[in-house]
Amino acid sequence: MAGGTPRAGDRVMGIMEPEMRPARREPEGCLVAAVRLPVRIVVLVVVVPVRMLWDLLALCARTLHRTVLRPLGRCLLVIPFTWLWRAVLTPLGRGAGRLVQYLVVAPAVWGWRYLVVAPARWLWRYLVVAPARWLWRSVLVPVGRGLARLADALLTYLVVAPARWLWRGVLAPAGAGIAWLVRHLVVAPALWGWRWVLVPVGRGAAWLLRTLVAVPLVTLWRWVLVPLGRGLAFLGREVAAAFAVAWRVAGYVSRAAGRAVKWALWQTVGRPARWFYRSVCTPLGHFARDAVWRPARDAVRAALSTARRTLRRALL
Repeated sequence: MAGGTPRAGDRVMGIMEPEMRPARREPEGCLVAAVRLPVRIVVLVVVVPVRMLWDLLALCARTLHRTVLRPLGRCLLVIPFTWLWRAVLTPLGRGAGRLVQYLVVAPAVWGWRYLVVAPARWLWRYLVVAPARWLWRSVLVPVGRGLARLADALLTYLVVAPARWLWRGVLAPAGAGIAWLVRHLVVAPALWGWRWVLVPVGRGAAWLLRTLVAVPLVTLWRWVLVPLGRGLAFLGREVAAAFAVAWRVAGYVSRAAGRAVKWALWQTVGRPARWFYRSVCTPLGHFARDAVWRPARDAVRAALSTARRTLRRALL
């Protein structure tokens, strides 16, 4: 089908192919490069010392927190408060809770249930509910029905009938006359004034406003403010991009310097300290543990065991 009619799928792919291609990036001019390069150099010179100082302070803070503040806080706060909570406050709280339960809560519940609730229930039932029920059924309901019938009759003959006569004989004709007067004395002149006075004046004012205010403002916005804003936005983007690049470069420099300092400290301090600990301190510690600490501990344990048995025999 090389020389035939193209298929529908080929036509669809041909139509969609230009839309799926990535848009080309417009080439930047010399002005952009002339602005970007000095800005990035200046920002890099300013940001590199700040980033190195920041990384050094962060490293010192982490080391201080890990080696001093956390163990000190655990020794001064966590361990004493834990012991105080477990050994003192918890037993005291349990004892106080039991005392309150047996000396206060239980007597109060018994007194409330049998000395207050039961008599109050009996008094409420026989001194309040029963008389109120009798009064409602025997007195208030008949009186209320009679008053309702009387009020209905008075409302019908003293309010509804006069109001109906007043509406039909006075208010409806007066309202029709007032509506005629308003229509001919207010609405018609207002429509004439709107059509022949306000509309022409409004059109003239709109023409003056558009000619003297809107057109100059649009011209100022389009030819002055928009180009100025675009220039300032371009400068701001370039400065922000320069700061971002300088911060990343300063991070690389700071990490490289930190690794170099770490390697130097390990070669000059860490490696000799590890050799001294493994070659000198560890054998001395093992010798002190095996030759001094364990025999002394066994002797003390034997002496305490002998003294305990002797004391038990003497007491029993």
